Amino acid sequence: MAYITISDLTVEFAIFGASSRSLKNSIIAQATGGKVTAGAHDIVVVRAIDALNLEIKDGDRIGLTGHNGSGKSTLLRVLSGIYKPTAGRIDIEGRVGTLLDPSAGMDLEATGYENIYLRGQLLGMSRREIESKLDDIAEFTELGDFLTLPMKTYSAGMAARLAFAISTARESDILLVDEGIGAGDAEFQKKAEQRIERLFEKTSIVLIASHAEELLNRFCNRRIRMEHGQLVQS
Repeated sequence: MAYITISDLTVEFAIFGASSRSLKNSIIAQATGGKVTAGAHDIVVVRAIDALNLEIKDGDRIGLTGHNGSGKSTLLRVLSGIYKPTAGRIDIEGRVGTLLDPSAGMDLEATGYENIYLRGQLLGMSRREIESKLDDIAEFTELGDFLTLPMKTYSAGMAARLAFAISTARESDILLVDEGIGAGDAEFQKKAEQRIERLFEKTSIVLIASHAEELLNRFCNRRIRMEHGQLVQS
């Protein structure tokens, strides 16, 4: 059974070389979330997550809300393993999948088919698993012979279709989604939404960070609001 337990989680980022007072003031003035403090030797420290405690159970469909910089995306990236905690503990049971940056790991010089393998491996899929899903991914993209061409020949919409198809091909116990769920042009959106719904149905836990009320109302059974790296409402 999938679950996530977060205990006193703190995540900090150090900004080096803030040697002038004016630069420090500029950084502090522009920070919309987290806590900004001046460290030793002209280092500015941004606390993106501040002693967060959270229990997530099997069946939870959680909508993460809060202003830009509140810590939503940072939390998802810590849970995915992209960022390391500064302090605290995270216990995760279950296979984690992500829809954080669908285009990550894509090579514009490589063909569509080659990018399916590149992105698939980045998502943790074995070559055999990728091969078993290759036809499904190719059919979903509707790109046809374009999959044999370098990705640099694609339009933005075509590239988005390919990235989305690969990212949603892998089934997980826990799915982390950052902001909107998109896949190219408007005509393709309905098909993408149906694929997402099927993926959610097979997933034990879903966390979505978004400002879109319609999306959160449609998919989530629980809301968590964050401010300055802390949980303020659940």
